[in-house]
Amino acid sequence: MKTYHSENAPAAIGPYSQAIRSGNLLFCSGQTPLDPGSMSLVGETIEEQTEQALANLTSVLAAAGLSVQHVVKTSVFLQTMDDFPGMNNTYERVFGPHKPARTTVAVHQNPLGAKVEIECIAEFGS
Repeated sequence: MKTYHSENAPAAIGPYSQAIRSGNLLFCSGQTPLDPGSMSLVGETIEEQTEQALANLTSVLAAAGLSVQHVVKTSVFLQTMDDFPGMNNTYERVFGPHKPARTTVAVHQNPLGAKVEIECIAEFGS
């Protein structure tokens, strides 16, 4: 196994890695809409927060030499399903025609009060 870290994504706020490779798969920890420099939440709307969370996830993927086009599965954690349309529109714009498998659920609370957290599994060589 190999771990990956991007300076362009928020540092882990706990005892975990931003991403870890096992075999041909990269498992990316959940990314919230934190600014990597200030470690504070970015944006007040679900669209702004989704944009930042996906930018952070993209940075972690890039540290492993991958892009969103290598993602095979995402999990999206929303504070409320009322935010689904705004998250979905931003998500679709970032992923473009690539449509990985996805699970979206509402949770009681995301870290630091974020409206959204997104994790993914990506494949090397895809």
